[in-house]
Amino acid sequence: QVQLVESGGGLVQAGGSLRLSCAASGLTFSSFAMGWFRQAPGKEREFVAAITFNGGSAYYVESVKGRFTISRDNDKNTVYLQMNSLKREDTAVYYCAAALGFRLVVNRREYRHWGQGTQVTVSS
Repeated sequence: QVQLVESGGGLVQAGGSLRLSCAASGLTFSSFAMGWFRQAPGKEREFVAAITFNGGSAYYVESVKGRFTISRDNDKNTVYLQMNSLKREDTAVYYCAAALGFRLVVNRREYRHWGQGTQVTVSS
């Protein structure tokens, strides 16, 4: 079965950096667009970033543009989220997700597979 396993979360001070990884198995990784979402306590899960099947295009929510970078390594079946200049408001559980197809996918409902999430906590 399809598995997406996130790692790399943790506690970091404001202004610091983290790199999240998401290792995929049980699917033809290069046929899937990938995305990162996050959910803070008491809030809905929100889109953070997405990348096309081949890494050729990426898209970010406005609040992370210039600070976060999504990338993928299809040889390793892994997608990454490099997070720099972290702010307290970035604190959330971060999820990776996979959507079958070759275009950028922003809509949460189009993602078929989800990881279990990794906690990111940014302290002041």
